[in-house]
Amino acid sequence: MSDTIFVTGASGKLGRGVIEHLLASQSIAPSRIIAGTRHPETLADLSARGVAVRKADFDDQQGLAEAFAGADTVLVISTDALDGAGTRLRQHRAAIAAARDAGAKRIAYTSLPDPAASKVTFAPDHLKSEEAVKATGLPHLIFRNSWYQENLFHSLPNALKGGQWYTSAGQGGTAFVARDDIAAAIAAALANPPAASTTYTLTGTQAYTNDEVAALVREVTGKPLQVVHLTDEQLAGGIKAAGLPEAIIPTLVSFDTAARAGNLAAVTGDVETLSKRKSKPLKAFLEENKAALAG
Repeated sequence: MSDTIFVTGASGKLGRGVIEHLLASQSIAPSRIIAGTRHPETLADLSARGVAVRKADFDDQQGLAEAFAGADTVLVISTDALDGAGTRLRQHRAAIAAARDAGAKRIAYTSLPDPAASKVTFAPDHLKSEEAVKATGLPHLIFRNSWYQENLFHSLPNALKGGQWYTSAGQGGTAFVARDDIAAAIAAALANPPAASTTYTLTGTQAYTNDEVAALVREVTGKPLQVVHLTDEQLAGGIKAAGLPEAIIPTLVSFDTAARAGNLAAVTGDVETLSKRKSKPLKAFLEENKAALAG
């Protein structure tokens, strides 16, 4: 194929990872890749390598139409606008509509596992964004990304400092997966898309409870770490007492609620099937990041 692939959010870690894998793992010519970002100046190195860099702001409908011109496949990477005011869904719909109107032949979108049932507060944004993609009538690829292994940086360093990890996830498992493994899988699907529209659930190879994660952390770091099981209400109270903004507390708690409900426990082989390589085990991730986690 010689289609042009547009990657939004190219300044972000996932978007940049997808582009790097398109270039390296998939041997896609730089001239076939367009990197979209609100801040083109941050991608000067990609431009120097022959990748087209365009400004793509999901809040600028006219600008999006111009940015997507000539793109055959558009990957819409979900934004981080979690303001509770509907901004994220509005942005996604704007990007999807602009890609369609600009003449894209295929639209891809990054979602989360089982958005129709997920307890994560922003799951409805993903479900409705998926529906918007399908409503275009174009061939599409939906990537339902499980929780990144890197997400553990949000909780483990502080937990290790105090020796206690507060959670309401109960015995629910999470199929943690390395961000780079997801990027490799997405790049492979973009470079060699299936004939039919397809939804992939991109997960690690095993779902771990927080007790099991803590056991691995103790083994790797040699530091004590006790999992303290709470109710959602107790966890919310603890987060509030820690001084975090009240507006984000329901979302933070919903991650544990979703894990407890089994929303993050699905395990598929999609990552390895697409990327044609072994995924990084959770223990290997912890070992590689031992110093950063343990402080």
